[in-house]
Amino acid sequence: MLANSDYPDDFPQQYRLAYIPESTQLVVEYELPDLSCVPAVREYKYVKSKDEVTSTARPVRDIKALYGSVVAQITLRTLHEIFEADRTALVDTVVFNGMVTTTDPGTGKQVRPCLVTVRTTREVFADLDLALVEPLACLERLNASVSKRPSDLAPVRPVLEFDMVDKRFIEETDVLSSLDQRPNLMELTPSEFEALIQNLFSKMGLDTKQTRPSRDGGVDCVAFDPRPIFGGKVVIQAKRYRNTVDVSAVRDLFGTMQNEGASKGILVTTSGYGPASYDFAAGKPLELIDGSNLLYLLTEHAGMEAKIVPLEA
Repeated sequence: MLANSDYPDDFPQQYRLAYIPESTQLVVEYELPDLSCVPAVREYKYVKSKDEVTSTARPVRDIKALYGSVVAQITLRTLHEIFEADRTALVDTVVFNGMVTTTDPGTGKQVRPCLVTVRTTREVFADLDLALVEPLACLERLNASVSKRPSDLAPVRPVLEFDMVDKRFIEETDVLSSLDQRPNLMELTPSEFEALIQNLFSKMGLDTKQTRPSRDGGVDCVAFDPRPIFGGKVVIQAKRYRNTVDVSAVRDLFGTMQNEGASKGILVTTSGYGPASYDFAAGKPLELIDGSNLLYLLTEHAGMEAKIVPLEA
């Protein structure tokens, strides 16, 4: 899909792709070049009287600025080529995480920070005139998170961790039942599913309290993050859905969060979300966890190898 890219030979050409059919979302983890991709020499000059070539060093400030521009341009170019190559419109949303593998000069150890992360839709991206945009300003318009100091390897938090994409949704029930005995989340009752989510967040280090059924005011679980500064009250809603969660549920969660005086809202579902939901959540203290991410978190924090198999009507 990214074969049209034509970069200098010393640019890395590694990336990972994961497609989530439930939300028509493609997650890309792209390997960016490190700071050495920007030439340290600004110009060479031949001195005829001495018959030698002299060089002028590029100012450090210019190197840092150019590197930031390289990161932004690669991001936009990759997004463009993905949507351009997808002629059958199987991908509606793309999550791009730009990573760089290099050595931390402070520790001497290898690091791999994320320098840019963005989620955008086909409709939004198609409205851009890439021939005229300024790369960094364009990414800001797309609500991307870009490292303030990419040359210093200052990381940003990915919109979606690549390793959280777990493609274990399977349609054929008769085949699945013969594969293994992992618990199927779709067989849980709504109250059992809410209790499972409460237990999960407890395992993740939050002090959680499940609310009473039908009297929760739109809240299935209230959690308290004990961390100073970053912590606070968190409201959690759990939806054991088969179909895509409507954007109205995300709006309701935001309203509930404000009414509860919470610092963050989390919506967890066994299905997925559409572009409108991600657009509404952008820039707000909301986190949308779809079925794939939920399975990953259960494995990572609870040691549960669960599955999500839609039940026959």
